[in-house]
This record gives sequence, C-alpha cells and structure tokens, in this order.
Amino acid sequence: MTDPITATSRYLAYLLRHRPDAVGIVLDDEGWTAVDTLLTATARHGRTITPDLLAAVVDGTDKRRFELRDGRIRAAQGHSVPVDLRLDPVPPPARLYHGTVARFLAAITADGLRPGRRTHVHLCADRADAATVGARRGEPVILTVDAAGMHRAGFTFYRAANGVWLTDHVPSNWIDVGPAESGHWQRP
Repeated sequence: MTDPITATSRYLAYLLRHRPDAVGIVLDDEGWTAVDTLLTATARHGRTITPDLLAAVVDGTDKRRFELRDGRIRAAQGHSVPVDLRLDPVPPPARLYHGTVARFLAAITADGLRPGRRTHVHLCADRADAATVGARRGEPVILTVDAAGMHRAGFTFYRAANGVWLTDHVPSNWIDVGPAESGHWQRP
C-alpha cells in the first residue's frame, strides 16, 4: 500500500508533467498552474488534496518534483507536454549518470540517450541516484556520460530546480556503459 504523500506526488506528477487535461487544467508556457485551480479540479475528479497534503508533498519528498511560487505550482522537470521551464544553460560537472536496465542497452548503443516522450534526457549528478532511477525497471545499469566533453563540443545542459540535469540528446559516443572512475572511457 502506497502512503498518501507518495500516491499524491505520483498523481500530481502525472497531471503536471503529462496530462493536465485529465482534470481539465491548463499549464502556461512555463508549466505553471494556479494551486487553487489544481485543487478544485482534482476534487471535482474525485481526488481531494488539501493544502496541508499539498505542502507535505512539495516539502516532504526527497525527489523535489514540484516548485511552488506566488500561488502557482509546476513540475520541476520530466514533462512530456511542451513547456519552457526557462532554465539557463549551465556548465555540467565532468561526469553525469543515467540509470537504465540491460534491455535498453542495444538501443542506447545505436542511438544514444533520447528523451523519448519527454522534452529532455534526464541525468543524475551521482551514481546512487542513477541506480535508484534504473532500479524502477529492474536490475540497474549505470551509464556514465562525459558531460564535460559534450559541453566542450557545444552541447547545452540545464539544471532543474530539483537538481536533475537535462540535455536534448546524448550521442552514444559520449556514453560509457562501465564505470569510468578511472578516467578511461569505454565507448559502446
């Protein structure tokens, strides 16, 4: 049984990232919607979210999926609906990580990391977070991305409010399937 905070967090992530139309709300160009509008719409669709529960979801989860500002809320990243989070490009750390599972390695080797239905590829700043992401689908495989090399080559990186690193695409030649702690890259 999922606790109410986790269940509500997942539900809000679904609405604010992928399907705002499921409860009849509209996101602005930057992904924001009024908190009152969101709470009214979810109640109208049979899911009452109190202001206290919303505060617990926003403040009480380690994923920091949401941003609150001036009575509005949005997902920090992970959108499949078109939004512009208005993030400034920032230089990434030398290495970033992506958690996946073995069944996706052939496609990643062929095409690199692509955003799929989302607007960006999501990368983690540390291996532990990437392992957690990969473990959602099975035994995790951690990919190491030569982010500094990509940046020098002209690729753009953004950092979402929750610390997730975003980029448009990671070609396979910038990915190491094995640990790259030694500094020696083993490209697929």
